[in-house]
Amino acid sequence: MNGEVVDRLKFPSPHPDFDVHMVTYLSEGLKVKGFLVEPKDERTYPGFLYLRGGIKNVGKVRIGRIIQFAAHGFVVFAPFYRGNLGGEGSEDFALTDRHDAYSGIHVLENHPKVGDDIFVFGFSRGGVMALWTAIAMPQVKKVVVWGGVSDVTLTYWEREDLRRMMKRVTGGTPKKYPDRYLARTPLHELSRMDADLLIIHGAKDENVDIQHAYRLQEAMKVTNKRYESWIFPDTDHYFPPKTNRETVKRMCQWLHQK
Repeated sequence: MNGEVVDRLKFPSPHPDFDVHMVTYLSEGLKVKGFLVEPKDERTYPGFLYLRGGIKNVGKVRIGRIIQFAAHGFVVFAPFYRGNLGGEGSEDFALTDRHDAYSGIHVLENHPKVGDDIFVFGFSRGGVMALWTAIAMPQVKKVVVWGGVSDVTLTYWEREDLRRMMKRVTGGTPKKYPDRYLARTPLHELSRMDADLLIIHGAKDENVDIQHAYRLQEAMKVTNKRYESWIFPDTDHYFPPKTNRETVKRMCQWLHQK
């Protein structure tokens, strides 16, 4: 069953109030891995699905980062995506591997400390994963896209360093196979998304151009969907520590608002 946890391995936790486990769970019949961070007390919390950026060894999930979110009152689950750190299968950049995110929702739903609210957060490449998850899983209440990809075709053209990988996973270029890039791009499916959206982006981002945020904003307007947009004029892909802490705090307050 998708989202069924088949193994839990306890990891050292850098924070005394939280337990960390490497979880093995099922996604379309594959055994996929991810980190689960949960408070040690017995209260219930909203579930927070953290969707990483990058691919393979680039952009791996960092325990310290997801504890940063857990400390604001969440049970956090962060899939590694298929094929990573001993998981079965192979990533294909937001096509079949986005089912690992969908199954991650079920991991949270089945957790005894998770209440009724499920939120999704996507960073960088995780942006498209988060949007697809909110589209496919109506139980998602709110979604955050931070420095996030919204248009995979645009990523191909702006990131020359990623083109070899993208041609490998898609079989070719956007000119040759436009439908394969469209199939990974959620902008044309946002009419099916009910979750509230928060867009966070640095205007000087050279990894994921600000145009991704602008295209996402426009698609939300066209479909008359609810969203907020926080554009930071002086930041790039990675926010300075102080700005990052302040933005995480403000973002988590937005998530907790009813």
